[in-house]
Amino acid sequence: MKNFIDTLNKAFESRIRLGIMSILMVNDQVDFTMLKELLQITDGNIASHISGLEKLGYVSVTKQFVGKKPNTSYAATIAGKEAFTKHIQALEQLIQTKK
Repeated sequence: MKNFIDTLNKAFESRIRLGIMSILMVNDQVDFTMLKELLQITDGNIASHISGLEKLGYVSVTKQFVGKKPNTSYAATIAGKEAFTKHIQALEQLIQTKK
């Protein structure tokens, strides 16, 4: 029997990272405010988890000004989408595993 636990991606073990990637998978781009609103977490939590996902190459960060206000938005990279899809598939296989 295959060990599906070994196929899970440690980068997505956190519920916050799971939430971030889930949101980015169904949206082309999401700004900081929207991410904070949807996940109901602190600025620091978002920043630290986004930073970790960015270092892995799973999320891209775009900083710009809208009018005179800074705006940061995030998008899942191709590598991030592939890794997250594999993670979800591994979870689905684990759920369907019978004794």
